Amino acid sequence: MPPPSVRSTAVHRSALRAAVVQMTSSADRDANLATAGRLVRDAAAAGARLVVLPEKWPFIHGPRTREGAEPLDGPSLGAARGWARELGVAILAGSLLEDAGGDRAHNTSPLVAPDGSVVAVYRKLHLFDVEAGGVTYRESEATAPGSEVVTGDVLGRRIGMSVCYDLRFPELYRRLGADGAEIVAVPAAFTVATGRDHWEVLLRARAIENQVFVLAAGQWGTHDDGTASYGRSMIIDPWGTVLAQIPDGEGVAVADLDFDAQAAIRRRLPALRHRRDDVY
Repeated sequence: MPPPSVRSTAVHRSALRAAVVQMTSSADRDANLATAGRLVRDAAAAGARLVVLPEKWPFIHGPRTREGAEPLDGPSLGAARGWARELGVAILAGSLLEDAGGDRAHNTSPLVAPDGSVVAVYRKLHLFDVEAGGVTYRESEATAPGSEVVTGDVLGRRIGMSVCYDLRFPELYRRLGADGAEIVAVPAAFTVATGRDHWEVLLRARAIENQVFVLAAGQWGTHDDGTASYGRSMIIDPWGTVLAQIPDGEGVAVADLDFDAQAAIRRRLPALRHRRDDVY
C-alpha cells in the first residue's frame, strides 16, 4: 500500500505514473532536504517514475534570497540527483536558488533523469513583482530573470518547464506545446490570496488549451518569513480533469498519465492544428 501521506488515482499499466510533492519549506536547507527526500521516497514507493518538487524547496525566505543561493551543482541539486539514482526515478527538481553572481540569484528548475544526469535547466522568465493580499512582493530585487524557453526529455516523454508566476502567461505554454511538450511542470509557491481564486482555474486552462498533462507541485502553509503559500498541488489531464490533488498539509499525489488518451483527445478535438499562424 502507498504511504499514508500519498493520495493516488486508479492505475493503468500502459501509463507513466507521476507524482507531485507538497511541502512547507523554510530557511533551514538541511531540514528542507530531509523532508523532500522523505516525500520523494514516498512517491517512488507508490510507483511514481516521475516526481515533481515545488518551487524553492531547498530554501524559501524572501529577505534572505541571496543567502539561500548556491551553485547549480551545489548540495540541493546533488541531493536530487542522488535520489534519482537511488530510486530509479526522474525528478523535476522544482526550483532552487542558483547563484547568478552579483547581488541576484536565478530561480532555476533542473530536470534530472533516473541515472542522475541533468537533462535540462530552466530559469524562471517572469518575476513576481506584485501586490497580493496586502503584501508587496518584489522578486526582481534579488532574482534575475532567465532568457530561454526550455523543454527536456526523460522516460521517453517531453516535459515543458515553467515556474509559478509563469502560469499567468499563456504564450509561454503555447510555445512549450509547439515545441512538443506532452507534460508541463509547474513548481510553485502560489500565494494564498491569489491561489484561492486563480490557481486551479489557470492550471486547468493551460492543460485544456495545449492538451497537455500538467504537474503542479506547490508550497503550502506559512513560511518563516511570514508569507503563506496556497498548496493544493495537483495533476491534471489534457481534458482539464483533476486526476489527483493534495489538500492542506505536506504530502504526495500520484496519478497515471495515459498518453493514448492524450492522443485521442488531440485527434478528436484538433484545436492545436486549427491555430491560424498566418493571422496571429
